[in-house]
Amino acid sequence: MSTGDTIRTLATELERELDGAVELRHRLHARPHLSGTEAAARDLVLAALPSRHGHTEVAGTGAVVRVGGPGPAIAVRGELDALAVHEETGVPWESEHPGVMHACGHDVHLAALVALARAVDRVGGPAPLLAVLQPREETYPSGARDIAEDGILEREQCRAAIGAHVQPLLAAGTVACTPGGVNASADEFTVTVRGRGGHAAYPHLTRDPVVTLAHVVVALQSLVSREIDPMSSVVLSVTTLAAGTAANVVPGSATARGTIRAMRTADREVVHERLVDVATLVATAHGCAAEVEITRGEPVLDNDATLTAATQPLLGALGLKVASDLRSAGADDFSYFSERKPSLMLFVGTHGGTEQLHSPTFLPPDERIRDVAHAMLAGYLAAADLYI
Repeated sequence: MSTGDTIRTLATELERELDGAVELRHRLHARPHLSGTEAAARDLVLAALPSRHGHTEVAGTGAVVRVGGPGPAIAVRGELDALAVHEETGVPWESEHPGVMHACGHDVHLAALVALARAVDRVGGPAPLLAVLQPREETYPSGARDIAEDGILEREQCRAAIGAHVQPLLAAGTVACTPGGVNASADEFTVTVRGRGGHAAYPHLTRDPVVTLAHVVVALQSLVSREIDPMSSVVLSVTTLAAGTAANVVPGSATARGTIRAMRTADREVVHERLVDVATLVATAHGCAAEVEITRGEPVLDNDATLTAATQPLLGALGLKVASDLRSAGADDFSYFSERKPSLMLFVGTHGGTEQLHSPTFLPPDERIRDVAHAMLAGYLAAADLYI
């Protein structure tokens, strides 16, 4: 069967699956589960997949399902978890769990993945498809990291990985298929400055950690602007400050926390190193000491350039418009797959900038399930052609 015939056949089968996919999306949306508690969502998705395919449980509450015969396969990822957000959409299938909501489109991704898997199961495809039902995308420890480190992708002979994510910054009907880094690495840091506390009326008898930490925070703002190539994208944001309990007492310590985002791995490492230098040396200059703790999160999500180029014309053949390159300092743990396999994350338009992810009113229309499924199909076909 030619590539054109394969596209048409699978696209036709996807259309037949859309009503069921919409129903599944509504059920998932009404019963959201926070990261680490997704077993019921996993089981609901497994029940919608072709029954003759067994599954392997992974990462505690996740699963991997092989659709097709033995041999090298292409993985397609869907996320199981929801967010701690109180829904304000008012739809009949609104969340039944107060304070928990699918505010990031994971319900759409899962429904699209099921539609694709069912279509591939019924008419066949150029390669087996691994449906990866991933838990804990929204929190640490990362579900994708656990799956990658488990080795199941290697045991299942995974040759490439495909992901798709709704993106309200893009108009409906468009898909960003961008080579290189598309999501930043995401790390958290804590700086604790220790001085000598005392009476606020006698500051000369103290070593004030509050003033010292203020100087550290200001100094850190120059780190990116003066030590990173201005053509590179790095974010260092201090987001919390904590010190003291009384207005007339200089405390013994003060703490700042924040996040580091980088679009290049080399820049990520430079910022880590220099953050420690700046904090410790500024503290020393003020007669204090600083301790720095960096918690490494997701790596840079790097789209394989060859896979990206092969997918773009297939998106057009499926009626989707390829949008301009889209890169974001946001993070996605799909990057743990991209570290190990040729991978592609596609951003699928929903609103054209009129809504935001993680908002209590975020609700992609059901019609976007088709777009996400078609984007996944394009990536799957391109990967199968390149790597199988």
